[in-house]
Amino acid sequence: MQIKTLEKLVSNPTLYWGFNGYETDKIFAVSVIKIENSFEFTLREKNQYYRKVWEITDKDIDHLNKIIEQGKSFGAFENDELVGWAICGFRKRNKSLFIESILISEKYRGQNLGKLFIKNINRKARELQCSLVELETQNTHYPAIKFYQNTGFSITGINTQHYSDSTETAVYMSFDVLL
Repeated sequence: MQIKTLEKLVSNPTLYWGFNGYETDKIFAVSVIKIENSFEFTLREKNQYYRKVWEITDKDIDHLNKIIEQGKSFGAFENDELVGWAICGFRKRNKSLFIESILISEKYRGQNLGKLFIKNINRKARELQCSLVELETQNTHYPAIKFYQNTGFSITGINTQHYSDSTETAVYMSFDVLL
């Protein structure tokens, strides 16, 4: 297995990656309390089944390729075949690296590729002298939130209006880059 800079997606590899999404028996339930001009948000673990499937279209591939053009993204390759990606974009306004997408072929999940991607992203962020690595996921994606927490990310915000699906809340996470 080799992790290297991702140059371009010439097709949609996810068509051959098996189950593209997540399934969980736990989510983070979001509670919001508003008192006058203040808000209080609470995230708590809740036993609830949730399944999400992502359909990656040609339009999505075009969008990802625009981010990949920045040269800050990584691919995992097995015998020159792309089996996973970590697509990242540099945000000049706050000098951060934003993880747009980490996706791994079903066959290669659970083999520490995610940790290897985070290690490479951290190295790239240090090279760019970024102060933060940021990402956004959903409160229903319990496995991703736990994975990111285990690799040093903290929850830094939520957006209850980001998705049209009322079950999903955007969860923002980041970690400080140590230069």
